[in-house]
Amino acid sequence: MKRLSLFVLLLGSSALAQSTRPVVIAHRGASGYLPEHTIAAKAYAHALGADYIEQDLVLSKDNVPVVLHDIHLDTTTDVARRFPERKRADGRYYALDFTVAELKQLSVTERFNAKTGQQVYPRRFPGGQSTFQISTLEEELQLIEGLNRATGRRAGVYPELKQPAWHRTQGRDISRVVVPILQRHGYATKADPCFLQCFELSEVKRLREEIGWQGRLVMLVAGGRKGEDGTDYEQLCTAEGLRALAKIADGIGPSIGRLVTWSAGNSAPKLTPLARLAQAEKLALHPYTVRVDDLPKDCPSVDALHAALFRELKVEGVFSDFPDRTAAWLAANGLR
Repeated sequence: MKRLSLFVLLLGSSALAQSTRPVVIAHRGASGYLPEHTIAAKAYAHALGADYIEQDLVLSKDNVPVVLHDIHLDTTTDVARRFPERKRADGRYYALDFTVAELKQLSVTERFNAKTGQQVYPRRFPGGQSTFQISTLEEELQLIEGLNRATGRRAGVYPELKQPAWHRTQGRDISRVVVPILQRHGYATKADPCFLQCFELSEVKRLREEIGWQGRLVMLVAGGRKGEDGTDYEQLCTAEGLRALAKIADGIGPSIGRLVTWSAGNSAPKLTPLARLAQAEKLALHPYTVRVDDLPKDCPSVDALHAALFRELKVEGVFSDFPDRTAAWLAANGLR
């Protein structure tokens, strides 16, 4: 017993707490304050105390994983101005058509509508201001490792494989590129501070059964009925679907609307059965996304949203554009 107590003491209170308290996942970094998926947004998320920092991943032309939410470049960069001739027949610019050296020439900005040029979240960081670049997965992992060492506080990583089925239609296998990089950086088992996530059920199965990923694995669940790859989210969210999923995955990341909704004129949240069904299968719940400036329809406040998620549904973590606001709510309510 004394040896165990000594081990816990040496392990450190933060590591112990991380296994027993809800975690705050910085959605695309501290994206409520700085342009998403920039090094600045990731460094600020670490400074704000995020437990995990998310990396959405797509491949470049030279097969390097880069950190972008989309396979397209035209809603977060100046690609249309710098490389106007490089768009495809559909009028979109794809990261897969550019080398890392070319991607580094682009200026990243706050997300905007490619047709109108209007910023999606107008009260966030001013579009076109300051200088930001696209980062590679390696660069971001090095940043987080460096901050962990410099601060003594260990933040984990939460990479997402973006559209693996689409990548395969282009002759690329993003999973086989990303997994060895994660393993090389020490993210290989369920004991390591890493969750690997994907919206495609076939790829989640493939990661576990074919590629041999032994770390923690999360199945993302969109709000619509089916994913672009054909994943049937409605069936997946049934007791039968979750029971099968629990054999390969460690958790689910559903949209908030799949867990809770509000009605006009009624501040009481209406809970769906999904949380109860998932928890019955011992699947962790990490819903997305808390946005102070874009609350779910009829949700009265961000405090009400946090209360529904953590008190009513008892989720184990949440993706947040504002990790400091989520962490502050948890601390104020004795959960952090």
